Amino acid sequence: MGRKVTLATCTLNQWAMDFDGNLKRILQSIKLAKEKGARYRLGPELEISGYGCGDHFFESDTCLHSLQVLAELLKSPITEDIICETGMPIVHKNVRYNCRVIFLNKKILLIRPKMALCNHGNYRELRWFTPWSKLKQVEDFYLPQILRDITGQKSVPFGMGVLSTQDTCIAPEICEELWAAESPHVSMSLDGVEIFTNASGSHHELRKQFERHDLLKTAMMKCGGVYVYSNLRGCDGERVYYDGGSCICINGNIVVVGNQFGISEVEVDVATMDLEDVRSYKAEISSRSKQAARSESYPRVFVEFSLSRPGDHLLPTTEHIAYRYHTVEEEITLGPACWLWDYLRRSKQGGFFLPLSGGIDSSSTACLVASMCHLVCKSVADGNLEALRDVQKVTGDASYIPIEPRELASRIFVTCYMGSVNSSMETCTRARMLANQIGSDHKSIKIDTMVKAATDIFVEATGKEPQFKCHGGCARENLALQNIQARSRMVMSYFLAQLSLWSKGRPGGLLVLGSGNVDECLRGYLTKYDCSSADINPIGGISKTDLRGFILYAKDKFNLTALDSIIKAPPTAELEPLSNGEIAQTDEMDMGMTYEELSLFGRLRKMSLCGPYSMFLKLVHKWKDTVTPSQVADKVKHFFRSYSINRHKMTVMTPSYHAESYSPDDNRFDLRQFLYNPSWLWQFRCINHEVQLIEKSPGIKSTQSGSQRIPNFADDIGKNTKNKQTLTPSPGKSGSSQQKRKGIVVASNKSESNSMDSKPNTLLAHHITCVDKTVTSDGRWGISDPDTVGFDECGAHSNCWYQKENNKQTDFRYKNASRKRHSRDLLQGEPCKKQRNLNNFTSKISAVGSSVGGWFKKITT
Repeated sequence: MGRKVTLATCTLNQWAMDFDGNLKRILQSIKLAKEKGARYRLGPELEISGYGCGDHFFESDTCLHSLQVLAELLKSPITEDIICETGMPIVHKNVRYNCRVIFLNKKILLIRPKMALCNHGNYRELRWFTPWSKLKQVEDFYLPQILRDITGQKSVPFGMGVLSTQDTCIAPEICEELWAAESPHVSMSLDGVEIFTNASGSHHELRKQFERHDLLKTAMMKCGGVYVYSNLRGCDGERVYYDGGSCICINGNIVVVGNQFGISEVEVDVATMDLEDVRSYKAEISSRSKQAARSESYPRVFVEFSLSRPGDHLLPTTEHIAYRYHTVEEEITLGPACWLWDYLRRSKQGGFFLPLSGGIDSSSTACLVASMCHLVCKSVADGNLEALRDVQKVTGDASYIPIEPRELASRIFVTCYMGSVNSSMETCTRARMLANQIGSDHKSIKIDTMVKAATDIFVEATGKEPQFKCHGGCARENLALQNIQARSRMVMSYFLAQLSLWSKGRPGGLLVLGSGNVDECLRGYLTKYDCSSADINPIGGISKTDLRGFILYAKDKFNLTALDSIIKAPPTAELEPLSNGEIAQTDEMDMGMTYEELSLFGRLRKMSLCGPYSMFLKLVHKWKDTVTPSQVADKVKHFFRSYSINRHKMTVMTPSYHAESYSPDDNRFDLRQFLYNPSWLWQFRCINHEVQLIEKSPGIKSTQSGSQRIPNFADDIGKNTKNKQTLTPSPGKSGSSQQKRKGIVVASNKSESNSMDSKPNTLLAHHITCVDKTVTSDGRWGISDPDTVGFDECGAHSNCWYQKENNKQTDFRYKNASRKRHSRDLLQGEPCKKQRNLNNFTSKISAVGSSVGGWFKKITT
């Protein structure tokens, strides 16, 4: 026999439950593999049914239709004279397995069930399948009549077997088994297996491709052999995007890699290897030979077929390659763009609608649509007839041939700047310039009429008219007026998306795109049911930091010079009135943390599995050169309060492209409760204890010599303190008839997020939080009169007039002493008569959970 084998790995864009389309693509890949000279064809995991069927796997129909597709494959002349390996769900002895089915010339050779099921992150395989647990054993699987009539076989081997052809030995692995600690390829290699196959359903994450290749190369470098890896591609109906990259490796060296991203539905890559290279490599490692000599054997299925051909010794082998990995910016440019195209063509809609604000997030989404248009035009130019037919269906023009990306964008992409009296001309101009360079059908409207109509209805219903803070309103008024603007934009977005094509005489509607990034979702820095509510969100799994890098890359890649001014502008929601025509709020000031800090918090929370205490212990060392331990504690507490208070928003978040491993997606990836106790009393008490220990230790010191240290206060309920002074609301300020028990005034250096709805609104570094404790008639702790003790988004009291029990009134120095309104107007740094530490006033803290260490200046009048 010969010594050289040609193997094919296939990348398919399958769709869950699309049995017709899946069968068509499988047959096309087998045909291409044969045309390229391959004698073994490998397809991706569960390619017959589609990987993302979810609970459809419970349905007997899914298994039945998979068997029917397998029957069609067995009958097809295309599958003759090539060993084909495909994937599908199979029920054996009333147990459902994720299986590989290997067949040749209308005969099933082996059914191999998956042993290690992936059950973390986005994967829930243990919900639908059972792992095969009988190591190195096979059983008889009795074929159903639909297959028996074709194969003439009554039963076939089912289990952990390997194939022995006339010239080599082949064994399949399935996806997670390569990643598992005890991978089957190790013992299989010791038993003489020379060719390993791995069918995978591996989704895209930024910076992940290297991990796959590292596993493949390390496995074969240690064991010796040929490793053939096949992966899915595309959006098969879920949030994830399978990013292809099928490859073949020999003895630790990669020889071929398929495209990681693309809009082609079928891609076949082949490589020719010399089996003698494998045998020589294994024989040289003496320790491996000793282990192989005492290894136990796998059941073998003998196949009267040869992968090599006589006289193939002159056939050239495939050379090793040096693979260049995509940069993060390239991955963002390609992955979400391909996902958008799959979603658009499979949803059979007429295009996309995007509220374009002129900020980084919505501009990033617009750039991804531009990237999609470039990919489609290039694919059509390369002769992809399937892409051409999809474009013609989307545009409703059977004669249309896309050539220029801007022209395609004008047909399928509508953008709209939804300004208000609070919007600046700069953002409007930036949005218009970017839309023009991308080619979208751009509109610019004002939403003030909608907002006024809503506020007028409220005035009519309540008899009160809310005002912005800068116009004398309280924090709750201020936030409500911001929220109604944001929600009005969402309503108008869907209205325009539904009727924009109708206004042009075209059928169909537009998919509304969202543009909230992963960091803002994690922090909850968004208004529930604002423009974060959409049909899909291509950047919902991407960090702000990575988006900034992507914007810079897209500027040069697509010649979008309008992005220059966008990247330089500070991120802002533009929901508060302008100050002398200038923006009065920024996102990072509102959030009370930077985007870089937020990304780090997210990675520690999800990837490193840190609770508040563990996160503090890590950051107190990481940040030791820039902030004090007390400040680290404040930052960690502020993040976890904000996260827990806003977690409920994740239950209604728009389906987003999964790109980051710290995504807070509540649907499947990040399974945590959405109703928290935001006080985190026990956890924060542990942090406070560590701060006290660190401050007494010479190991960690603040680098800010001479700076005012911020004392930390334990916010655990029931903690006793000395020298307590009880404060009660001043007369006439509270209508509560409840018995007053405790009160506390806390000056904080952090914003506290206690609203269950909208964005925080911290405008100064220091503000005062007023907490009023009461005991209700049934003995429970509660909050007194909400008109007196009203917590806004940042946790600040809406009225800060307090006096002591001896009726000696205490007041605070305000920016405008005559107003004496909200504590955010507090001026920091003005000389005072007395300065006291808040430890003297620490008391039981409200269940609302708003307490941070801080200092304040008190004037007694």
